[in-house]
Formats: sequence, C-alpha cells, structure tokens
Amino acid sequence: MRTGRPLTAAAFAVAIAGFAAAPAFAAQGGLEVFPATAVPGSTVTVSTTACGAQGTAAGDAGAVGSGAFTLAPEPDSAEAVARFAVPASAQPGTYEIVARCSGGTEVTGDLIVSLAEAGAPGAQMPRGHVKTGVGGALGPDPVQTAAGVAALAVAAAGGTWLLHRRASGAGM
Repeated sequence: MRTGRPLTAAAFAVAIAGFAAAPAFAAQGGLEVFPATAVPGSTVTVSTTACGAQGTAAGDAGAVGSGAFTLAPEPDSAEAVARFAVPASAQPGTYEIVARCSGGTEVTGDLIVSLAEAGAPGAQMPRGHVKTGVGGALGPDPVQTAAGVAALAVAAAGGTWLLHRRASGAGM
C-alpha cells in the first residue's frame, strides 16, 4: 500500500491551517504585565488590546493572591488597563494573570515575583563559593585541592599503564 502520500498531504494541510490561524491569534493580543518582575508590596499594571476599542475585561490575579480586578478602556487608546497590588506575603515565583474580555476572549500574562527588584544590588548573580557542605570546585582549602589533583593524576597514570600493557600483548 502507498500510505506515505496521503499522510504527507494530511500533515501538510494541518501545517497550512496552523499557519493561517496564527496571524488571527496573534492579532488578538495578549495580557501585558508591567513590570514583568515585581517585588511583594509593589503595584503592577496590566493591559490588553484583545478586548477591542472601549472593551472591558474581568481580571484575576488570584494565583499571586491579589484577587479580582477590572480592566477599563483607556481614553484615546485601544487598550483596556488595570492595576493591582502584589501582596506583601507573595512568595517568589512565576504566576499566571488572566483576563476575560466582555466578548468572551481570554488572555493571559506572566508575573514574576522576586524578593529583589530587577537591577537592584540583591538581584545580581551570587558570588563566592557554593556552601553545599560536600565538595566544591577549588574550595578554600589548598591541601584538599592538591590531594584531589594528585588522586586524579595517579588514576590517569595507572589507566595509561594498563592500556599500554594490554596493547603490547603482555597480558594482565
């Protein structure tokens, strides 16, 4: 049987349908969250163009603990906008914020809660040694580091000697 052509044609048709639907989905807009990274106790602004001009939306920030809010149209703009406060008790993580337009369209956006604001001194990369309790790369103890390097050198030399002996036919 020749099933390859019908399957290829079906896959091609599905791909074309997906590409045709993508611009329509993208035109709806999503839920913009600003700032995208916030600290507990700060105010966040959300906006969307998915509801159309003069459209409203019911928003839900319950995932982060803020509850419901209403997006209202901005004057002289196609956006619906709202603000809500991130609770002081919010834990660090990524939270999905949802808004449902009065016409039924649902849009989502992500809010990242961090203990330090982006660009703040506490938000920089960690520095220093990793304090895991076991091991560590080039830790502060040079004696342990030298002992580890010596053990690796002995293992490498022994392995090389065994491979050379086996290759020369001397047996093991």
